[in-house]
Amino acid sequence: MATAHNVTAPKKNRLTLWILVAMVLGIGIGYWVHEQGSPTVIKGFSANIKLLSTIFIRLVQMIIAPLVFTTLVVGIAKLGDLKTVGRVGGKAILWFVTASLASLLLGLVLVNFFKPGQYISLTQQDTEGLKDLMTKQTSFSVQNFIEHVIPKSFIEAMANNEILQLVVFSIFFGVATASLGDYAKPLIKALEVASHIILKIVGYVMNFAPLGVFGAIAAVVASKGLEIFEFYIKYFAFFLIGIATLWIVLLTVGFIILKGRLRELLTRIGNPLLIAFSTTSSEAVFPKLTEELERFGCKDKIVAFVLPLGYSFNLDGSMMYMTFASIAIAQVYNVPIAHDIPMQLSMLLVLMLTSKGIAGVPRASLVVVLATCAMFNIPPIGVALILPIDHFCDMFRTATNVIGNALATSVVSKWEGELEEAK
Repeated sequence: MATAHNVTAPKKNRLTLWILVAMVLGIGIGYWVHEQGSPTVIKGFSANIKLLSTIFIRLVQMIIAPLVFTTLVVGIAKLGDLKTVGRVGGKAILWFVTASLASLLLGLVLVNFFKPGQYISLTQQDTEGLKDLMTKQTSFSVQNFIEHVIPKSFIEAMANNEILQLVVFSIFFGVATASLGDYAKPLIKALEVASHIILKIVGYVMNFAPLGVFGAIAAVVASKGLEIFEFYIKYFAFFLIGIATLWIVLLTVGFIILKGRLRELLTRIGNPLLIAFSTTSSEAVFPKLTEELERFGCKDKIVAFVLPLGYSFNLDGSMMYMTFASIAIAQVYNVPIAHDIPMQLSMLLVLMLTSKGIAGVPRASLVVVLATCAMFNIPPIGVALILPIDHFCDMFRTATNVIGNALATSVVSKWEGELEEAK
């Protein structure tokens, strides 16, 4: 066992090093293109170089659905019965709801304290980006929410990578498999083998991570340039204070529950964190995070159940940003809600629900902010004001989402008495 660990450790460190090199190269080449190229050259370069990032993320998305299905069915079959599934699910939802409320509330407190809206200039709108977001927006309704959660077709849910719908089907399939006892054991064994094969593919796909990181960073720096920080420095700085505070809260609670093993967990998930940060995609690290949490000592059955749920219900960084961005836009236009705390609290509760209805939508935070603005008479065009800096905010939101879900899975494992020594 020790030999295998020694072989993989340098490999892992080498990948981290290549990702860091890719980030630096991406910033350097992107900035050079931004400074030297004509608008047409910049547009063409950004579109083409971003294909590297698209290839990497699509390769990861290719394995998410089969990984969720195989690991979750095997996990539930090993959990044994509906009672255990309910208990584990209840503990997970308790963590998710508490963490979501804390994140939303933190965003609300900080945006009222710092008032970042007064530093945003109305001249910096990105109306093109807003049009793109408008096409993704879906108005929140109970019907939309139910349709998003309950699958109409297992194949359709797999094809669209609808994690929450896959979880619902897999729970039914897993419980039914467990109820058949010995008769279903060959199928459980086959699905277990399939999940190991998919995790092997994860290792191959991760070799493309530096290329994906390079493409994502180079594209955004080439099109936006680093001057964007001059206009948004205060808004961005206040947002980073919020993210840092949220990390302190999450890690403190994590330390209280996990004790000295928290540091080990952070070391384990360092690589997925870096990939999530640089590609702004939580999905890009879902398979790798599954693997690292199992190595940390979380039981595969808990990881398989809690992590997919977390990806739909527990996006702490995005939650904090939703209240922060919505009220910041209200401050720019000086609409009543900017000064009305009871109305802001009602917005918080609305966000708690609406955010659950669109998991899996690209740049979901902004789509939710757009819908919320319309609901509370905040000019939706205001979203165009925060779009130019959003990619950089998204890097920190995504990394925070990953750490929130890693903590949730580890904490539920500990509560269940299923957290073993690291493998």
